[in-house]
Amino acid sequence: MAKKPEMTNFPATGYFFIKFRSIKFGKINNMAFHSRRHFINTVTMAAPVALTATGFTTFASKEMFIHHVYFWLKNPGNKDDRARLVEGLKKLSKVSTIRMHHIGQPAATNRDVIDTTYAISWLVLFDDKAGQDSYQTDPIHLKFVEECSSLWSKVIVYDSIDV
Repeated sequence: MAKKPEMTNFPATGYFFIKFRSIKFGKINNMAFHSRRHFINTVTMAAPVALTATGFTTFASKEMFIHHVYFWLKNPGNKDDRARLVEGLKKLSKVSTIRMHHIGQPAATNRDVIDTTYAISWLVLFDDKAGQDSYQTDPIHLKFVEECSSLWSKVIVYDSIDV
């Protein structure tokens, strides 16, 4: 398990060092930064490389299948119904063909093109269409629909594949 980076500040020099353990190679690495801005700029520039290095891009294949579901609750203000739906989605995430998942809610954004009327979103990535087809008939998915369908008034699904 990866440890959090350790930061040491050296006020006399104006530099601070971050010690971290490389996940891939298990080595201790030190990085020096002369300011917080330098640190933030370096980390921001390194983020896409880090995603590539961790293998995220290896998942993005021509076969990838994305399944995005939006739920509107029958009782939008009912916290118990919302919690039951979220708990049901967490159980649903155990389906073996799911490669990645995300349970979300509307962000605090306000533009004419943004629909924030839904309560919960469910984003799922599969290796391919066959994985999604298997998910649809998986006993965990069928149980989720049986247990949670009474909670929602509307569901919209957007499925997509690479262009």
